[in-house]
Amino acid sequence: MKLRLFAFALTLVCLLSFAGVALAQDAVPVNEGETVITLENGVVGTLNMPESDSPVPAVLMLHGFASSRNEVGDMYLRLAAALAERGIGSLRIDFAGWGDSAGDMAASTVSGMVADAELALAYLQGVEGVDASRLGILGFSLGGGITVFTAGENPDAFKSMALWSTFGNLRDIFIEELTQENFDAAAANGTVEIDLGWRMVTLGNGFFTGLEDFDYQTEFPNYTGSFMVVAGSEDGSADFLDWYREHAQGALRASYLVPGADHIYNVLTEDQTLAEATIKATANWFAMTL
Repeated sequence: MKLRLFAFALTLVCLLSFAGVALAQDAVPVNEGETVITLENGVVGTLNMPESDSPVPAVLMLHGFASSRNEVGDMYLRLAAALAERGIGSLRIDFAGWGDSAGDMAASTVSGMVADAELALAYLQGVEGVDASRLGILGFSLGGGITVFTAGENPDAFKSMALWSTFGNLRDIFIEELTQENFDAAAANGTVEIDLGWRMVTLGNGFFTGLEDFDYQTEFPNYTGSFMVVAGSEDGSADFLDWYREHAQGALRASYLVPGADHIYNVLTEDQTLAEATIKATANWFAMTL
């Protein structure tokens, strides 16, 4: 597919200006202006609305596999605070069957997650005080794939997008991470229980077969807004930085390689420098593009 001509291409490779801020693990911000909401399908989310006399832009945040709306190391909680400081609202949700949301984990599918995201989008568009013409979307890992699919199916809904640690073909990465043995067990038995090391999950066969419900190479070019992709240098998702930046259709596109960072930006270590750099860079991106 021929790429659109773009007025400005921005490549961020090691943003040293963002790397000097450390946040101790026990210094997790308690966000003001937050409200827990429940969507009509039982999906639970946290809405953060900064004080403002005029409508504000807002970002929809989609969590990764086996995670929840605050994300690992409270990275989404912390990002919501950073966005609010910049006058940007946010909504972070638990997909159905995960976190506090209703539903059965074993029934979760990629298509269901996209439907949850679309319902959250519709809710956010109707929130009093949100400027629905200035919405962003962010996805982490699997949530990045859901972000690509959601924006691809709703190409006019979002003005800006950011992806953290996002791969390409979902089936390929899940076979690599969860093994063909678990794919086969789910097909044979209907469900499979998997020890991820940090938690147990139960997945249905529909989760595995649904990994091919959408094609990132088809969906991503449908989105034409501003775009930023972030990955740690020690994570396999870094292999996709160039592809996403080169296939972005908007006028403003960026890639941000975090040197020395793993899939979760070292957020579970004592040194929070890389995680905080990722949060700050993303908050600044949305402040610039919304």
